[in-house]
Amino acid sequence: MDLGIKGRKAIVCASSQGLGKACATSLAGEGCDVVINGRTEAKLLATAKEIEALTGAKVTPVVADINTEEGRARLLAASPEADILVNNNAGPPPGKLEDWDHAAWMPALESNLLAAALLMRGVMPGMRERKFGRIVNITSAMVKSPYPEMGLSTAARAGLSALSKSMARLVAPDNVTVNNILPFRIDTDRQKFFTQRLADQEGIPFAEARRKIEQTVAAQRMGTPKEFGDACAFLCSVQASFISGQNLQLDGASYSGLI
Repeated sequence: MDLGIKGRKAIVCASSQGLGKACATSLAGEGCDVVINGRTEAKLLATAKEIEALTGAKVTPVVADINTEEGRARLLAASPEADILVNNNAGPPPGKLEDWDHAAWMPALESNLLAAALLMRGVMPGMRERKFGRIVNITSAMVKSPYPEMGLSTAARAGLSALSKSMARLVAPDNVTVNNILPFRIDTDRQKFFTQRLADQEGIPFAEARRKIEQTVAAQRMGTPKEFGDACAFLCSVQASFISGQNLQLDGASYSGLI
């Protein structure tokens, strides 16, 4: 299927690895000019070369910390007429409520709510004027199925979900969509972190910890980054112009609720 976005300009945040890299690769594969972002120059440059070699698309690396005003400005300046924005950022560590003081809350809100909100603010006026825009926020399955130890992530990302829903209604007449993807157990470095954490907690081998985590997924396996990236690309497509304000769960049928 031709997604109709060849030549479109895309910004993909936190895309030197993991879910962001997967989305950038899928969008580049559809012919988008992609700006990728990260804080480590060597890793980012290597990712840019890898995606260009794989897809033949133009990939522009921007070293920037999107948790800062300067970093966001640098990223937006690299693609001043962006048609697509994929918001992504590292999640806060797991923990307990009694450990989350004011100093712990602020970085979680900055990285998982405010950074995305302010980047949306930066691209939306131009998208509305040009009558095309696709915004996809990578949040978490924890938004709809909260775990106590993931409270920092859940609270911040639920706030972003609420903002996205309200903005989707505002910009819909201008052919701008705003959607969220809620990943669960996608096979990235973050899952390796959680797997190693489980292995250490229970004193079991890494492979056994991985099997235990896979058993929490209805599909009995982890999702692949490519599956995730391709779903993101579809939400950015011409065909998805009537899909907005939605939370798309990529979880192998694991969520047990109806809505």
